[in-house]
Amino acid sequence: MPAVDAQRWDVRHRANLDQPVGAPRAFLLESARFLPASGLALDVAMGRGAAAGYLLQRGLNVIGVDISPVAVRAARAEWPGLLAVRADLTAFELQSESLDVIVNFYYLERSLWPAFGRMLKPGGLLIFETMTVAMSGRPVDADPAHLLAPQELLSYFRSWDVLDYRESASAPEGRSRRPTAAIAARRPR
Repeated sequence: MPAVDAQRWDVRHRANLDQPVGAPRAFLLESARFLPASGLALDVAMGRGAAAGYLLQRGLNVIGVDISPVAVRAARAEWPGLLAVRADLTAFELQSESLDVIVNFYYLERSLWPAFGRMLKPGGLLIFETMTVAMSGRPVDADPAHLLAPQELLSYFRSWDVLDYRESASAPEGRSRRPTAAIAARRPR
C-alpha cells in the first residue's frame, strides 16, 4: 500500500473530521434513476462515504474502499451498515460479476477500468466522474497523469450502454466547479 498516499489523504480527512460528511456528488443524484432498488455496490476511493451512505439509504448493500484509515474509520462511524475496507485499490478486486453498481468519484486509476468490467454483473451500472486535463494550470493538487483527456472516458466505455455522458472543457468563470467528465453506463449483457 503506498504509505505516502495514505498519509496525504489521512491529513486531508483529519482536517475535516469536525465537518459533516456532506452531500453525495450531484452526478450521482442525477443518475439515481438508473440505480437498482437492491443489490451490491462498490464505492471506489470512498473518502468519508457520502456516496456510499447515499447508496445505503437507497437500499443497496455497499462496500466502500479507501486507502486512508482515517476516512475508513469516519465512514464506518457515519454509516454502520457500510462494509468499509482500507485497501490500495490498485491491488483490490472482487469476484467476477459480483457487483450491481460501481461508483467512482474524483479518483482516476485507468488500470482499474478492465476490473470494473469484470466485477460488474452483465447489465451492472458504472457511475464515474473525475477531473479532466482542462484542470491543468489551475491551483489543484492533482497529478496530470490523473486527469482525463478529452473524450477519454467515453472512448474507453464506448462498447457499454451509455446512459449519460457529460464533459466540461472548463469551469464557468468565477465558479469553483472543476472541469470534469462523467459517465453513467451499463456493462453489456
